[in-house]
Amino acid sequence: MRNFVACWPRTIILFVEVLCDMLIGVIADDFTGASDIANTLAKSLPGQGGLRTVQYLGVPTENAAGDVEAGVIALKSRSIAAKDAVEQSLRALNWLLEQECRQIVFKYCSTFDSTPNGNIGQVGEALANALGVKGVVACPAFPGAGRTVYQGHLFVRDMLLNESGLQNHPLNPMTDADIRRWLRKQTTSEVGHVGIDVVHNGSQAIATALNAAASAQETLVIVDAISDGDLVSIGRAVADHRLITGGSGIAIGLPANFIDRGLAKGNGSTAVGVLGPDAILAGSCSGATREQVELHKTNHPTMPIDVDAVMDGKTTPGHVAAFLLRHEGRAPLAYSSGAPETVRALQEKYGRENVARALDQLFAETAQELVRSGIRRLVVAGGETSGAVVSALELGALSIGPEIDPGVPVLVSGGPEPVALALKSGNFGSPDFFTKALERLAGR
Repeated sequence: MRNFVACWPRTIILFVEVLCDMLIGVIADDFTGASDIANTLAKSLPGQGGLRTVQYLGVPTENAAGDVEAGVIALKSRSIAAKDAVEQSLRALNWLLEQECRQIVFKYCSTFDSTPNGNIGQVGEALANALGVKGVVACPAFPGAGRTVYQGHLFVRDMLLNESGLQNHPLNPMTDADIRRWLRKQTTSEVGHVGIDVVHNGSQAIATALNAAASAQETLVIVDAISDGDLVSIGRAVADHRLITGGSGIAIGLPANFIDRGLAKGNGSTAVGVLGPDAILAGSCSGATREQVELHKTNHPTMPIDVDAVMDGKTTPGHVAAFLLRHEGRAPLAYSSGAPETVRALQEKYGRENVARALDQLFAETAQELVRSGIRRLVVAGGETSGAVVSALELGALSIGPEIDPGVPVLVSGGPEPVALALKSGNFGSPDFFTKALERLAGR
C-alpha cells in the first residue's frame, strides 16, 4: 500500500494519511489504566472533541482499522520484572510505529505504582532511547481524580502519596512522594524538573524548559500540574514531541493538537450499551473499592472470597461462578478486598506472589465461566484483576463508550455476542460505582 501510493499526487497522499495513519499510540502498563487513557482520548471535551479510539488487549497481530485515530495497547506489565516490561513495551512500540503513529504515550498509574526496583523509569528510558529523544515529559497528574504534582512531589488530594494509603499497596507500596528521586533509582540518566511557575507561564515556557532539559541530556522530566488547565498547557507544549509519559491526565490536551491541524475530526467515543445478565468481580484492596463493596453489600447478593480457602483449593472458580449465576439479575458481587493488615498476614503466610497468582487465576477462570454461561455485562475492580480477566476472555479490540466515572469508560467487544466491560482501577469511582456501572453498560 505504501509503495503503491508513492506514485500518487501529493494531495491524494495527504488524504490517505489522514484516513489510514494512527495519530496517537498509547502503551499502557495495565488494563484499567489503558481504559482510563482511552476514555480521556475519546471523550468529547468542550470546544475540542475527542479521537476515535480503540483499546487493544496486548500487542495486536494485525494492522489497525483505517478509521482508528488513537490506539491504546493494554499490557499487564506494571508489576513484572523491568527487563520483561521493557521487552513488551518495545514490541508494542514497534507495532505502533508500523501503523505510522505520529505520537507515542507511555501511560502508567496516576499514583505511580512502582517500587525502587520498579519498571516505570526503565520502560520510559528504553522508549526514549528507541525513539532517539530527550526532554521527555513525565507527569502522572490526574486532577480530576485528586492526583496532582507540585514541586516534583505527587499528591493524592491533600496528602503526600506516601501518606495517602498507597504506602500499603499489596504489590507496589509507594513510600516516597518525590517522583524525581523515585525515577533516579530506576534510570541511568539524570531526571529533570519543570516547576509549576514555569507551567503557569504557558505552553511556550514549558516547551523552552523541555528543550533546555534535552540539551542537558535529561531523558525524563517531571512536570508539575495541579489542574486540568496545566495539563492542557503541557499538551500544547508537546504537540510535536515523539514521546510523552504520564497518567491518563497527560492526554487531556493531546487530541486538540491533531483536530486543530485538520488531521482528526473530533468524533470521540462510538460504543453503545449491551443488554443481558451481569456480574461484578472485585480484587482490589484499595480504600475506595472496600467502600464500594460495603455499600453494594447492603442491597445486593455478595460473596466474600476466603483466600485461605482459595489457597487450599476449597474455593474454586466454579464455586464463585455458580454463586454469581444463581443471583443473576440482582447485580451480584464476588470480592476478595481486604484491609491492609489482613492482606499482609496472608502474604506472609503464603507468599505475596503466590497469593496474587492464585487470585488472578480464580478471577480469570470465573470470568471465562460467566461469559460462557451468558453474562454480557461485567464490572471488574482492580488493575491486576482486570488484567487477568480480560487476558483470559480474549475479547480482541474494545470500542470506547461513555464515561461512567472519571477515568472509567464503557468498553464493548466486537462480534455477534458483544460483552460490555467496566475495568476500574482500585482507587477510582464513587461509592455507588458498581450499580452505576451496570446501568451505563446497558446504555442507560
